Amino acid sequence: MKSNRKKLSVFLMTALMAVLVSPMTVLAAEEASEQPAMYATFWALVPPIVAIALALITKEVYSSLFIGILVGALFYSGFKFEGTVNHIFSDGIISVLSDSYNVGILVFLVILGTMVCLMNRAGGSAAFGRWASKHIKTRVGAELATILLGVLIFIDDYFNCLTVGSVMRPITDKHNVSRAKLAYLIDATAAPVCIIAPISSWAAAVSGFVPGEDGMSIFVRAIPYNYYALLTIVMMVGMVIMKAEFGAMGVHESNALKGDLFTTAARPYAAAEEGEGNPKGKVIDLLIPILSLVICCVIGMIYTGGFFSGTDFVTAFSQSDASVGLVLGSFFGLLITIILYMIRRVLSFRDCMACIPDGFKAMVPAILILTFAWSLKAMTDSLGAAEFVANLVQSSAGSLMKLLPAIVFLVACFLAFATGTSWGTFGILIPIVVNVFANTNENLMIISISACMAGAVCGDHCSPISDTTIMASAGAQCDHVNHVSTQLPYAIVAAAVSFVTYIIAGFVQNAFICLPIGIVLMLLVLAVIKQRFSDLNE
Repeated sequence: MKSNRKKLSVFLMTALMAVLVSPMTVLAAEEASEQPAMYATFWALVPPIVAIALALITKEVYSSLFIGILVGALFYSGFKFEGTVNHIFSDGIISVLSDSYNVGILVFLVILGTMVCLMNRAGGSAAFGRWASKHIKTRVGAELATILLGVLIFIDDYFNCLTVGSVMRPITDKHNVSRAKLAYLIDATAAPVCIIAPISSWAAAVSGFVPGEDGMSIFVRAIPYNYYALLTIVMMVGMVIMKAEFGAMGVHESNALKGDLFTTAARPYAAAEEGEGNPKGKVIDLLIPILSLVICCVIGMIYTGGFFSGTDFVTAFSQSDASVGLVLGSFFGLLITIILYMIRRVLSFRDCMACIPDGFKAMVPAILILTFAWSLKAMTDSLGAAEFVANLVQSSAGSLMKLLPAIVFLVACFLAFATGTSWGTFGILIPIVVNVFANTNENLMIISISACMAGAVCGDHCSPISDTTIMASAGAQCDHVNHVSTQLPYAIVAAAVSFVTYIIAGFVQNAFICLPIGIVLMLLVLAVIKQRFSDLNE
């Protein structure tokens, strides 16, 4: 604890020195321009770096995010008190909570929290856990079942995180899988699976960022080159089968085998687990709500894409509004669940209504973190982070063409990590890549676009301010900082192997050669990890 405080004090002193010195050099420039003086410079990325560093040092995410927001507002306002306060609230917190897409995601969260509460109260989750314990006999089986379910639910990463968590928590708990490991399995089968699924909200987003090209065709051709997503899945399955754990995750898993699923005292979602379920509950009390949720959400998404107005299925999915579609789908899924429980008399109408505020309360930690993360992104946007990265990538092209996929991968990793958004990273980098390779080397363009997608997912996977990472913590009901600190070493290993594979791909430019090389490299790395950390894997 003392060492953490010492690190924190050194960090804060450094940040304070920067804050005190910077105004002297930038205030004059700011007065001559409407844009802040730090616009489109490296300073635009400092606020999220401060927030992430503080979160990892202090293990406290709310204040860390708010300090990052404060630093961004100070930079934007030129260190003026009134401008800083206005920017934090008017342009930050209030603005992101007024955005219809964001509000839709929060409503979806609340409805999912309510459904989880309903399934627990009705005894459906407990009944499914009892059924699964008879068919899934081992920890390896429980983890592989989690991965399989995550791969099957490829529609949307938010939906994936919360649904897989709700279904698999009773099973992984039964087999003493730590909540941190469950959160990793959920997170690693959310965005990485969605980014290689042609029918998903992510495919729709990427397709829309490819100017002057057939976006869906390019997305499909880029799948074999999406090394981070593919190698993350290989790594997950390999580590589960080989029982290879390392770093903080190894400690969590070792403690879980002794009965401690959390390792720390931090349990922000403990309220959602309180209370006994109805002993009359059956497996159908979980399966029917989950299936109705999946079906209704798919219908909701294609409805927003115009499917019922004559648009074909794939096009409707590609132009769907995920926020509205998920809200509509989850609402009707909730109605079906309430009607089911009342007909089966496992819950009364009054009991069902009591689950609404309880479900809301269970999702408060995720809602708070999401709100602060969105506000922090608003700060980086107002400081021109996108323009800074765009200039950086364009200046690195030219003589480095064959290394550009690896460079784009690294830049996308860093940008998504710092801003907590993969879709924003697509929007910035993909048009640049298309322009760089316009009418020159189409194959290298495909590889570089895939590198951008892979890097964005990697940075999103690592970042504590990423909405998908936050959702994975909520789905596993795991402390958010625990999830980030245990997942980070695993994601870095997959990123390192992906980076080497992109260097090879820039020269070879053949998916049938490069992908097997990447898979072999990943398996070799896992074998070394298994040998090196054998004491944690016994």
